[in-house]
Amino acid sequence: MFELALRLPPNLADRAAEAVRDGIRTRRFVPTERYSVHQIADLLGVSRSPVREALLKLAEAGLVEFERNRGFRVILPDPHDVAEIFAVRLALEPPAARRAGAAGLDVTDALDALDAALRHDDERAFWAADRLLHDRILRGTGNRRAADIVASLRATTDLLTPPSSPGSRSLRQIRDDHEPVIAAIARGDGTTAEAAMRQHLVDTGRLLVAQVAGLPPHAPAVAEVWNAVVE
Repeated sequence: MFELALRLPPNLADRAAEAVRDGIRTRRFVPTERYSVHQIADLLGVSRSPVREALLKLAEAGLVEFERNRGFRVILPDPHDVAEIFAVRLALEPPAARRAGAAGLDVTDALDALDAALRHDDERAFWAADRLLHDRILRGTGNRRAADIVASLRATTDLLTPPSSPGSRSLRQIRDDHEPVIAAIARGDGTTAEAAMRQHLVDTGRLLVAQVAGLPPHAPAVAEVWNAVVE
């Protein structure tokens, strides 16, 4: 069954990291401000040690930057960073979709999960289903390390403006982007699954590059950034 339940992080440091991520995602924490470990610990109701550990993990991921004796600042990816992230995903996920089709991996219930989220107007559940689908394709073809890499990369881009924001795609359109991938895998058509996954990632990546740059998707500057990194 396509399980949507999100597992809670296993320890305080992981929970603190997720809470900071949520704060960045909801713009509670913004790049223009400076924050302290003490401030975050008080806000979360935990000691400073797990917060320090959490922030070190986020710093390794490039999401925060420490300022000596002055706390830390949030760092969001720029257009070039986003293009680099999708270049890595494009190297890993389309081949995994091809292998999933060849192996007969069963992900047909993924579309049901996306549809259920749409019916209930539950954006959080929708993105959980989206992430889990991509993760299952990678892990289901035996590439655990690739799945971990993609999960880490998505944790960064998930902090940006959602790709379903006004002027971009709706959740319905994103759902429809996934349907050809799922259908091709179900048919055992690895070649089509690979092409569909590639197109889905290219469309999503270029939209995010445009949004981060504050430009229309077809602006020449967007193509310039994308082509310099991905093409």
